[in-house]
Amino acid sequence: MTTVNTLSGSCLCGTVRYTATGEPERFYHCHCSRCRKATGTGHASNLFLQGSLQWNSGEASLKRYTLPEAERFSNTFCGECGSRMPLAIEAAGMVFIPAGSLDEDPAFMPQARIFQGSRASWSCDASDITCFEEYPS
Repeated sequence: MTTVNTLSGSCLCGTVRYTATGEPERFYHCHCSRCRKATGTGHASNLFLQGSLQWNSGEASLKRYTLPEAERFSNTFCGECGSRMPLAIEAAGMVFIPAGSLDEDPAFMPQARIFQGSRASWSCDASDITCFEEYPS
């Protein structure tokens, strides 16, 4: 992936809207227990861009929960409807985007399933893309 993209997204109620611009770095389905708890599903589909994030509306409605014992995990969401929203990781110049918040399909597909060793037995099959037991190096 070496193309600069502009991706737009919003929350379920439409209060929060954003635009992210940058080069896609990673697009993973994460099966870790934290992502399952945060989404209420079998995995989270997370996209990372090397780039920037702009809030077009609703920034004041955002809430953020950071798991105290986690090195990398936090959950940014709309305070009105609870939809997961992006997070700018400014120190790394990265934007974390919950792919379900995108308004249109991105021009690229997930690369891998991560934390496959934590996958719930009822969650989706792993035969479609590369799998890693934990976070890839």
